Amino acid sequence: MPEPTNNYQWQTLDRDLNRFSRVEYATNYVSRPLVGVGVSLVFIVLATLAAALIIGREPGSLIVIAAAAFGAYMALNIGANDVANNMGPAVGANALSMFGAIAIAAIFESAGALLAGGDVVSTISKGIIDPSSVATTRVFVWAMMSALLSAAIWVNLATWIGAPVSTTHSVVGGVMGAGVAAAGFGAVQWGTMGAIAASWVISPLLGGIIAAAMLAFIKSRIIYAEDKIAAARKWVPVLIGLMTAAFATYLALKGLKHLFEVTMGQALLIGAGLGLGSWLVAIPLIRRQSRGLENRNRSLKVLFAFPLVASAALLSFAHGANDVANAVGPLAAIVHAQHFGAAAGEVVIPMWVMVIGAFGISFGLILFGPKLIRMVGNQITKLNPMRAYCVSLSAALTVILASWLGLPVSSTHIAVGGVFGVGFYREWYMEKRARSSAQARPTVPGHAAEERRRRKLVRRSHFMTIIAAWVITVPAAALMSALMFLLLGGLLG
Repeated sequence: MPEPTNNYQWQTLDRDLNRFSRVEYATNYVSRPLVGVGVSLVFIVLATLAAALIIGREPGSLIVIAAAAFGAYMALNIGANDVANNMGPAVGANALSMFGAIAIAAIFESAGALLAGGDVVSTISKGIIDPSSVATTRVFVWAMMSALLSAAIWVNLATWIGAPVSTTHSVVGGVMGAGVAAAGFGAVQWGTMGAIAASWVISPLLGGIIAAAMLAFIKSRIIYAEDKIAAARKWVPVLIGLMTAAFATYLALKGLKHLFEVTMGQALLIGAGLGLGSWLVAIPLIRRQSRGLENRNRSLKVLFAFPLVASAALLSFAHGANDVANAVGPLAAIVHAQHFGAAAGEVVIPMWVMVIGAFGISFGLILFGPKLIRMVGNQITKLNPMRAYCVSLSAALTVILASWLGLPVSSTHIAVGGVFGVGFYREWYMEKRARSSAQARPTVPGHAAEERRRRKLVRRSHFMTIIAAWVITVPAAALMSALMFLLLGGLLG
C-alpha cells in the first residue's frame, strides 16, 4: 500500500509549499516600504555629500550641509504627496498606467523645476515674516531649518494617512511658526497669512466650480447629443484649443519671466495664439481618429484620452516650475544667509539646490507616489477621461484666474477641489434624474430610496479626511516648527 503514502506525502508537500509561498508573499509585501525608506536614505546621504563637495570649507558649511539633508527630505515628500494631484485623474480614468504616469511625472516635474523653476524666490515664503525682525543671521538660519524640517514631517504624515495636502502651505506654516518663536507675533505679515487662509476656501471652490461647469458643458454638448461622434468632432478640437491656451498662458507667466517681463495681457495673447493654432491642428486629427467609432460613450473616451495625458504632463511641468522653488525656498534662504551673513527679502536659488528639489520629487514619486495617485484618481469618486479632463483643465484655468485676481492659491487644493466638483456635480445630476423618474413612476419603496441616498458618488470619509488635513496644515506645521526652533535654540544656543 505505498501509493496512498506517496499521495499523502505529495499533498503534504503541496500544503507546505503553499505555506512557504504565502510567507514569501507576506515578506515581500512588508519589505516593500522598507526598500523605499532605504532608497530615500541613500538619496538624502548623496544630497548631503554633494552639498559638502560644493560648499567645501566655507564658514557655516556644516549648517548648509544639514539643511541640504532637510531639503532632500522635503523634496522626497513633495514627490510622494503633491504630484499625485496632477497624475491621479489620468490614472483613475485609465488613460495612463501607473508606470506611465510616474514616468511622465518624473520627467516633466524635473524639467519644470530645472528649466522654468524660480530663479528668485522670497526667502521667507512670500513675505510671511519680516527679516529685519529676526535678531541675528544665526537665529534666522535656525528658523528656516525648523520650517523646512517641520513642513517635510507634516507632508510625510499626510502621505501616510492618505491625505493630499499643499506643500507650499506646509512651508508657509513652518516659516510662520518659526518666525513667531524667534521674534514674536509681530514678526508675522498677517495680511499675507489672511490671503493664504482665504485661499483654503477659494482654491478648491474655484477648481470645483470650473470642473463641474466643464463637465456640464461636455454632457450637454457631446455625451447626450443624438450623434455623439459628430458632436465630438465639433467640440473636442475646441476643448483642446482651450486647454492649450490655458497652459500656454500659465507657462508664459511662470516660465518666460526668467527671460523677460511678461504681463498678464501678453501671456493671454500668447495663449490665445497657441490655442487657436492647436484648435486648427486638432480638427483633422480628431476627424481622422473618430472614423469608424460607434455612437456610444465608450468611443468618446478614446477621443479624450490623448488630451488628458497631455494636460497631465503640462500640469506636472507647471507644478515643477512653481511649487518646487517654494518648497526649497528655506534651503535657498539658509545658503544665502550663510554666504552673505544676512537675511534678505529675495535670494537667487543655486542650481544645486534646484537639482536636489528636482531629483527628490522624482524619487519620492517613484517610491511613494502610487498611494496618493490611487487616492486622488480612484478613491474619491469614479473618473473617466471626460471627467478627468475637466479636472485638469479646471486646474489650469483656476491658476490663471487666481493670478489675475492676485490670490495665492494651492495647486493641490485646486486639483482635488476639481475632483470633488466633478463628483458632487454627478451626484446632483443623478439625483435630478432620479427625481424626474420617480415622478413618472409609482412611488419608490422606502428601503430603495434609503439605498439611493446611501450610495453617494463621492466618498464622504475621504472628503472629510482631506478637508480636515487642509484646515490643520498651517497650524500643525507652525506648531511643529516653533517646537523645533525652541529645541534647536536649547541645544545649540
